[in-house]
Amino acid sequence: MKIVVAKNVYKSFPQKSGHNLVVLKDINLTINKGEFVTLIGPSGCGKSTMLNIIAGLILPDKGRVLVNGKKVTSPGKDRVMVFQEGALFPWLTVLDNVMFGLKTNNIDNQTAYKRALEQLKAVHLHKFKDAYPHQLSGGMKQRVAIARALVMNPQILLMDEPFGALDEQTRLILHRELLEIWLKTRKTIVFVTHNIREAVKLSDRVIVFGIHPGRILKEFKISIPHPRPRGNQHLIKIENQILKILQQEVEKHMKIMGGKFGK
Repeated sequence: MKIVVAKNVYKSFPQKSGHNLVVLKDINLTINKGEFVTLIGPSGCGKSTMLNIIAGLILPDKGRVLVNGKKVTSPGKDRVMVFQEGALFPWLTVLDNVMFGLKTNNIDNQTAYKRALEQLKAVHLHKFKDAYPHQLSGGMKQRVAIARALVMNPQILLMDEPFGALDEQTRLILHRELLEIWLKTRKTIVFVTHNIREAVKLSDRVIVFGIHPGRILKEFKISIPHPRPRGNQHLIKIENQILKILQQEVEKHMKIMGGKFGK
C-alpha cells in the first residue's frame, strides 16, 4: 500500500545573486506503508529538503507530495520529524519532554504519563525520566527525541541524520534499538544519512541522490532479513556500488566547479 507518493517535485531557493539555485528536480518517488527507506547523497543534493517537503515544513515550487492520497500542504499528526540534534527543551525533564506533544494535543496527564513512560521503556531510558537534557549523553538525547516522536503514534517517522553526530559505538547501539522499534511497530520510516553502511544496514530500499540539481540516480532494494550480519558479501557489494555512484557524482561536480577532486 502506497503511503507517500512524490510526483515531479521541483524546488529552488533564491540566491543573493538574484538567481535561483535548483535543489530538487523531477523527483518521483513512492514509499509503501511499513517500509524503511533511506535517502543518501552528497552534501547539498536536496535529501533533507525532500524530507522537509514530505513533512510539510516547506512546499515544492512544482509537483506535489501525497500522503495517504492527500496533497501535503502543511505539517500533520501523521508525520513526525527527528532531527540530527535532539532539540529537547532544556528546562523540561526527560519525561516532560516526551509528554510535551501529548499535552499540546489535549491528552490528559494520566494518559500522557502512561504513554510517555511506555516509550521511554522502549528506548531503555525510563530510569532517567526525571533527568534533564544536560545530564544526558548525545545518544541518550537522541533516544529521548525518538521516544518523543513515537509517543505521538505517527504513521510516518521522518529522520534527518539522527545519528550523524554520534560516535560509532553509540551509533551501533541506536541502530539496534531503532530496528527493534521498527520491527515491532512497522512504522513507515524515511531516513536521511551520509553513511553508506548505515543506509544499507537499516533499509528496505536506498535511494541515491545526485547533486546540482538534486535528482534520483538509482534505487537499491535490500531483501536480506534483519538482523543483517556484518561482512555479508551481498551487502558489501551494494555498499561498493553506492560508493562508486557517489564518487562519480562528486568528481563530476568538482570538475564543473573547477576544483580538483582528492587533491
